Amino acid sequence: MNQQPNLEIIHGSSRHNPIVLKGITGALQQAKIMGAFYIGYPVIASSDSSLTVDALLVSQTPGLVAFHLFEAGQNYRDYQDRLYYILEANLKKYESLRSGRSLSVPINIVSIFPEGDVPADADEQYPAASINSLADVLRNAKGVVDETLYRKLSAAIQRVTTIKPTKKRANVAKPDSKGAILREIEKEIANLDWWQKAAAIETPDGLQRIRGLAGSGKTVVLALKAAYLYTQHPDWKIAVTFHTRSLYQQFKDLIERFTLEHMGDKPDWQQIHIVHSWGSPSENGIYSIACNAINLLPINYLTAKSRYGARRAFVGVCNELAAAVKGKQLDLYDAMLIDEAQDLPPSFFQIVDALTKQPKRIIWAYDELQNLSETSMAALPDLFGREIMLTNAPDAPRQDIILPVCYRNTPWALTLAHALGFGLFRKPDIVQHFDEPSMWLDIGYMKESGELQAGKLVTLSRARDSYPPFFKKLLSPTDAVASYTFMSCEEQYVWIAEEIKRNIEQDELDPDDVMVVLPDPISQKSEYFGLRRHLESHGIPSNLAGITNDRDTFIEPGAVTISGIYRAKGNEAPMVYIANADHCAIGHELIRLRNILFTGITRSRAWVRLCGVGEQMAMLQQEIDQVVSNNFRLTFTVPTPIQLKTIRQINRDRTTQEKDQIKKAQKDINEIIELIRQDVISIDAMPQLQNLIKEAQRRNEEQ
Repeated sequence: MNQQPNLEIIHGSSRHNPIVLKGITGALQQAKIMGAFYIGYPVIASSDSSLTVDALLVSQTPGLVAFHLFEAGQNYRDYQDRLYYILEANLKKYESLRSGRSLSVPINIVSIFPEGDVPADADEQYPAASINSLADVLRNAKGVVDETLYRKLSAAIQRVTTIKPTKKRANVAKPDSKGAILREIEKEIANLDWWQKAAAIETPDGLQRIRGLAGSGKTVVLALKAAYLYTQHPDWKIAVTFHTRSLYQQFKDLIERFTLEHMGDKPDWQQIHIVHSWGSPSENGIYSIACNAINLLPINYLTAKSRYGARRAFVGVCNELAAAVKGKQLDLYDAMLIDEAQDLPPSFFQIVDALTKQPKRIIWAYDELQNLSETSMAALPDLFGREIMLTNAPDAPRQDIILPVCYRNTPWALTLAHALGFGLFRKPDIVQHFDEPSMWLDIGYMKESGELQAGKLVTLSRARDSYPPFFKKLLSPTDAVASYTFMSCEEQYVWIAEEIKRNIEQDELDPDDVMVVLPDPISQKSEYFGLRRHLESHGIPSNLAGITNDRDTFIEPGAVTISGIYRAKGNEAPMVYIANADHCAIGHELIRLRNILFTGITRSRAWVRLCGVGEQMAMLQQEIDQVVSNNFRLTFTVPTPIQLKTIRQINRDRTTQEKDQIKKAQKDINEIIELIRQDVISIDAMPQLQNLIKEAQRRNEEQ
C-alpha cells in the first residue's frame, strides 16, 4: 500500500510561479514539518467575491499558516488583513472551532517576497519572508496543540463537513442498537484522507486516472473536483458523466453543496453538465451530445438492443459513433469527469477524447471488480486509440492515483466480497484475478505469508491502515457479515421481511437505511413484487429503484429501497440484504455473475446479509464458510498467465450465438441424462462421458 508522506503536498490550480511554490515546499520539508500543504486551495466565499488562498499549511506545528505570494503593486499588509478576516469568518462557521465568541485556532499569515525584497517593516503581526528566511519566520507561528482540535480544523479545511449525513436519528434510545452504532459511524466520517485530497484537488493538464475500491470515495472525489475546477475556472465547460442513472441525484447534490461552500453561491448549470453516458430522447447524454455535434441521429436503446443485443447495445452504438468522430475535434468541454469508467467501452473514451479540448483534461475513476460486463479495464492505448503514458512527476499534479482506504465497507465485508468476486475458494478453479498480483497491495491488502507471484501460494489480509479504526471498535465480524440458505424463495422473502421489521422496530434503523439487492436483472420485477407482499404485511413501504419511483431517484425517505444490481451500483445503505445470491454461484458467464455479487456486497456501510435458495446457495455457502473459518484471510494460489487466459476464456461473457449453442448443448445433455435414468441407454456405452466424469473427479481431488 502507498505510504502517506510526512508532509502531504496537494497541487491545486495556481497562477503563481512554480519555482516559488517549489521553494516553499522545499523549506517546509527541510524543516521536517508534518501536515498538509495545499497549493491553490481552499477557495473561500466572502460577502462580495471568492478568494483562492495561494498556499495553505495545516499542521499542529507551526499551525495553520496561509501564504500570500506577493505581487508588484500590492499592499501586503492590506492583503494579509483581507485574507485573515476571510479565513476567520469561514472557520467561525464551524461550532467545533469556536470558544465562546472567539476562534479556537490561531491563524498565521505569511507573505513571501523575492530574496532581498522582504519589507523592513515586517514584524510578528505582519510577518514576511523570503524562501531562505521562511523557516525562521515560522518558528514564531502559533500552533494547534490539541490533537482533537487539529482534526476538526483539518475537516473544516477539507470541506467534507458538507457531506456529513443530515439525519439526527432522534429515534435512537438504546446505546447499543444498530441505530446508535450507525450514528457513531456517521460522526466519524469527516476527513478526506491523503489520497482522496490529492485526487480531488490535483488536476493535471492532461489525463488522470483514479482507481479505487468500492467505498473509497471516488464519487465524492469527482464531485469535489468538479466544484473546485468550476470555482477556479468559471468560464470552463465541465461535464460529469456516469453509467448508473441513479447517480445523477448524488452528483447534483454534492456539487451544489461543495460549490455553495467554496463560492457562497450555487453553480451555473450551464457551465457544469451532469449527464448520463448514453442519454435518452428527453435527456442529453454524452453519446447523444456527440451525435448532435456531428449532425448524426442518436440511436435509441430499443434499436440498439435489436441490433447488438441487450448487453452490448451501448458498446455497439459507441463503436459506430467513435468511427464517425475519428480524427475530428469537437471541442465542447474544457474538462470531462467520468465515474464508473469500468462499465464504459473504449469507444466511449474515444468519443470523450473528441469532445474534450486540448490539453485533454479527462479524469476517469473506476473499480475493476464493479464491472458488470467485461473482465477488466482496457489498456491505455486501447482506451483512447493512441499511445498514452501516465506519470506521477514530482512537484506536479499526479496523473495516476489509487484510493486504497475503504470507508464504506467493513474489512470483513470487503474481504468476503473479494473472495467471492474472484472465486478464490471456489472448486475446482478461481474465477478471475488481476493481471498484476501486486495490485492486492495497492488496494489495501498485506501479505501474511507466501509470495504474490504467479504459481505461488499466498495468504493476504486487510492492512490495518486500509480501513478506519471505528469499524473494529463498533462492529464484530459475525454481525457485520452473515449468510443464510433457504428451501424456497417464499421462505427467503418471509425471513427478509421479518428481519427488516426487526431492524426498524428493535435495531432503531430507519426504513431508508435498508437496501435489498436483486442480482438477476431479468427477474427483478417479479422478485420485487414477491418480496413487497411480505413487507406490506408488516406495514413497511418500499420502492423498486427507478421502476416504481423516478428513475433518477434511488433512496426515498421512509421507504426500503429494493434495487436491481445496475441501479444499486454507486449507491449504498447501512444494512444490505442480497436476495437470491444463488443466482451468482454458477453459470456460463461467471465473471459477470461474481462481479454482480461483489458489487452487491460492497453496497453495505455496516451490515450485509447474503440470502439464497437451494443447492446453488449451499455451494456458495461453502466458499463463505472458508472465508469465515480462515478469519477473513485470503489464501490461494496466484494463477499463472496461462491459467489466467484459460479462466477468462471459460468465464467470459458470451455472444448471442454462443448462448444459443450452450442452450442446445444443455438440452442435449438433459435428454441423455433422462435416457440413462430410464435405462434406455447405458453410461457404459459412452466412454467419452465416462472419461469426462473421471477427469472432473481427478481435478476435484487435486484441489
